[in-house]
Amino acid sequence: MSDLRITQVRSAIGSKPKQRGTLRALGLGRIGKSNVLPDKPDVRGMIARVPHLVTVTEDSGTEDSGEA
Repeated sequence: MSDLRITQVRSAIGSKPKQRGTLRALGLGRIGKSNVLPDKPDVRGMIARVPHLVTVTEDSGTEDSGEA
């Protein structure tokens, strides 16, 4: 399963309380902050509530774990 990198690009000031709560549930809180979440229907639903505040990119999930 792939992951989604969600980045907040606009301020939540002036947005509705439910939208601010959705940003918190996505692990965001300030402009420029990113979070990687699994590509699941519940996460897609949260993104659909705040598309004007975030950008979403596909994250391959093949990062090196650092083990040698």
